[in-house]
Amino acid sequence: MMQGFELNTDFIVMAIWGLLFIVFILKLFQSIRLVPTKSAYIVERLGKYHSTLDAGFHALIPFFDKVAYLHDLKEETISVPPQECFSKDEVNVEVDGVIYISVVDPVKASYGITDYRYAAIQLAQTTTRSVIGTLELDRTFEERDVISAKVVEVLDQAGAMWGIRVHRYEIKNITPPQTVKNAMEMQVNAERERRAVLAKSEGDKQSKINRSEGIKAEVINRSEGEMQKRINEAEGKAEEILTISKATASSIAMLADVIAAPGGQNALRMQLGEQYLKQFKGLSQQGNKVILPGNMMDFEHWLSSIDLKQK
Repeated sequence: MMQGFELNTDFIVMAIWGLLFIVFILKLFQSIRLVPTKSAYIVERLGKYHSTLDAGFHALIPFFDKVAYLHDLKEETISVPPQECFSKDEVNVEVDGVIYISVVDPVKASYGITDYRYAAIQLAQTTTRSVIGTLELDRTFEERDVISAKVVEVLDQAGAMWGIRVHRYEIKNITPPQTVKNAMEMQVNAERERRAVLAKSEGDKQSKINRSEGIKAEVINRSEGEMQKRINEAEGKAEEILTISKATASSIAMLADVIAAPGGQNALRMQLGEQYLKQFKGLSQQGNKVILPGNMMDFEHWLSSIDLKQK
């Protein structure tokens, strides 16, 4: 009996030591930490903050140190659930959005607030309600940037104590009641029809203006063409007259030179006598009566009777 009891006692002691050894090995493995990039681990020693582990390999003291908080330092997106807000003109609208934040101080994010994500959502909702309450319904659709900037400003002020940074806040939807939506659609349709009528009238007006401008330009072009035609014809006639006058003057000058030359007057008499006889011949062929001089053979007398100076 005693021998069996001793065997049982030894077995229990060995089992306890074996269990303690296994626990020690587990704790030893747990004290080795590999921190990923863009991550931070908060280490507490005996329940008190000790250090912040950055990316890389770290070894902790078993049974004394433990990793209390794990933080992802990358930018994350947090959806803000839809909420009802009243505009300045007492219209109830439903607004939702999204926040883009990141942890910049892991210690404050661990001990400065219980849940910074939940706190950011609540603060974004309350700020959105307060900003929309200062705007009329029509302006809420136009002033999204103003609402987002105000929410970011308030969240940044609180985020400095929470160890987070708010990069931006975007409103996804602003949904008014169905009755207001129907009224807005009717207003938009009326405005669209008004613009269509205005655009058509402006088009007709511009078309008439263009047509009249075209007719005006055509008349002006025709009148300018006619004027240029007359100018060209007048200049052509003037040039023709000038050319003829120059040729006549030149021929007269040449004839005067020929007459002044020796034997020029006799040649001229011969030429005039020939033309004189041709005139007689023409008149006789036409059946006219012709009176001839008494002495037809005295041709020299005819020629001498011609006054060259008079001619």
